[in-house]
Amino acid sequence: METKELYREILNEHNLNPAHKKPMDNPSFTLQGINPSCGDTITLNLKVENGKITDGSYTGSGCAVSQASVDMMLDLIIGKDKDEALHLADVFMGMIKGTVKPEDLEQLDEAAALQDIAHMPARVKCAVLGWRTMSEMLGLGKTTGTGTASHCEPDKQ
Repeated sequence: METKELYREILNEHNLNPAHKKPMDNPSFTLQGINPSCGDTITLNLKVENGKITDGSYTGSGCAVSQASVDMMLDLIIGKDKDEALHLADVFMGMIKGTVKPEDLEQLDEAAALQDIAHMPARVKCAVLGWRTMSEMLGLGKTTGTGTASHCEPDKQ
C-alpha cells in the first residue's frame, strides 16, 4: 500500500469512527483548544489518577485532520503517566517540525501517519491542536482544572 493511501486510510478511520469522541463524566482536566485560523475546536477531557492518564475523550468540530489527530493522540496517551504523554507530544511536535529522529517516530504509532502534514502549512495547526491542548493541560501542574487555550502560532510551545 502506498504511503499516501495508508495516510488517508488511517486519517479517515479516526475521523469517521473515532474511539474517543464523546463527553466524559467527572474528568480531572478539561481544556478547550481553539484554532482561530480555521475554526477547529476541541474540548479535551482527561481523567488522571495518581499521575496516570486513565481515560480521555474529546468533543468538538473541525476538519478531518484536527479530529483524527486528537483521537490518535488519545489512543497513545491513555494508560501513560503525564511525563510520558508530554514526551509523546514533544516527539509529535518534532515530527511536524522535521526535527525528530526517524527511529523516534515508532513511538507515535498511527499518529506517525501525519508526518506529511509538515509539508502542508495550512494543516499544521489542525494536526497539533489536540497535542498542544494536552501539553498545556498537563503542563499546568494542577491536579484538576478547566479552561480555554487558543493556539495560533505553530512554532511556539
